[in-house]
Amino acid sequence: MSWSRSAAAIARAVLATAYAAAGVLHLAVPGPFVGIVPRFVPAPGTVVALTGVAELAGAAGLVQPWSAPLRRAAAWGLAAYALCVWPANVQHMLLDFARADGGLGLVYHVPRLALQPVLIWWPLRASGITHWPQGRKQRS
Repeated sequence: MSWSRSAAAIARAVLATAYAAAGVLHLAVPGPFVGIVPRFVPAPGTVVALTGVAELAGAAGLVQPWSAPLRRAAAWGLAAYALCVWPANVQHMLLDFARADGGLGLVYHVPRLALQPVLIWWPLRASGITHWPQGRKQRS
C-alpha cells in the first residue's frame, strides 16, 4: 500500500509543523538545547542557533508547493539533521540519569531515542525519496 499524494502532503505538513516549532524554540529559548550539546561539539550556542535555522529551512522546503527537487533536498536535510542530533539526545538522557531525581526518566528517553530512526525515515518517505517498507514505486 503506497501513500497517496494527499497522505504524503499531510505527512509533510505535520513534520514541517513540528520542525518549525522546534526551530522557533531553538532560536527563542536556546538554553535547554545548549545544555544538552555534547562536549565534543564546538560553540554550542552557535550550533543550537544554526540547528534552529536548519529546522525552519527544512520545514519551509518540505511544504513549498513549486519544486519537488527542493522538497527532496529539504527531506534529505531533515533526515541528516535527525541523525546528527542523535548524540545530543543521548547526552540529554545521560545528563538526566545523573541527576538525583533521575530527570525525565526512561519513559521519556527510550521512546525519544527509539523514534529517532522514524524522524530520519519520515521526511524521506513523505517526499517520495523512499517507498520503504512498501518497496519501489511501480513505473508505468
